[in-house]
Amino acid sequence: MAETLRFLGGSARWRELRVVHPRRDIRVALEAGLVERAARGRYVVTTASEQRRRAAAAVATLSHLSAAVAHGWKVKTVPEAAWVTVRRKRHLRREDRKGLLVHWADLPDAVVARGVTPPLRTVLDCARVLAFDEALAVADSALRSGAVTAEELRSASARLRGTGSRAARLVAQYADHRAANPFESVLRALALLEGFTLTPQLQITEPGLYAVVDLGSEDLMLAVEADGFEHHGTRRAMRKDCRRHTELAVFGWSTLRFPFEDVMFQPAWTRWALRSWRVVRDGGVPDAPPLRMPGHRPWAGGEHSNRQ
Repeated sequence: MAETLRFLGGSARWRELRVVHPRRDIRVALEAGLVERAARGRYVVTTASEQRRRAAAAVATLSHLSAAVAHGWKVKTVPEAAWVTVRRKRHLRREDRKGLLVHWADLPDAVVARGVTPPLRTVLDCARVLAFDEALAVADSALRSGAVTAEELRSASARLRGTGSRAARLVAQYADHRAANPFESVLRALALLEGFTLTPQLQITEPGLYAVVDLGSEDLMLAVEADGFEHHGTRRAMRKDCRRHTELAVFGWSTLRFPFEDVMFQPAWTRWALRSWRVVRDGGVPDAPPLRMPGHRPWAGGEHSNRQ
């Protein structure tokens, strides 16, 4: 159950969990403390409360990825170490840093008292230091939650100066509330790095054809799908999906479909596939695909510091 929540970005609604788990398993996981009910119909990994306790013990403020999880947003990888921020010039002993990723920055008294950075600051902090795909997943989720607006994010990022400000403005430029989950956000980020500007949840309407695809470009007539492990829950769903992709092909659309593991853990291969589609479309010959790396668990964190 906890592993499912991690794959779903750290939080999930009841209906998302029910796709892969029976009611009884969800109840057992709650009673055992493996997952927590954050609100009616919403469940989170227990990492969130554990990290709050670690931050409080160090008299630090929960920030960055840990703050994103605390706000109930979905992230690419749920951190096991607690990301915290402490005021500049404050010294933390090595033993106090255990299990923490420490950043130093100016913090208003109200933020310190609250114990977690506010939504807008959280998005900007992540955008400054995370890889583009991870930061975009956080920003998309924040917009989707309604805690931050696109206008607020763009305006605040434009005022930033110093390390990471350019990266933050790039994230603000492309953040989109229509992205359904971190899986789609990461896939869109990889596409952007290859020069593709894809619209989340694109509606394709042509005479005789109506379809909604995860990501797409009308100019390129390209549909890009993020196929999660819960994608086909029934035979009927699989048949419907097959028909949709066949109809897209009949009407001249190209379709690229990527599973969770390739997007999250094999980004070089995913980028090669996107790049090669364009090469072939333009009449070229693609390079050989890169070797796929053995599967691995997401990064678990460690000691880190970033003085801003």
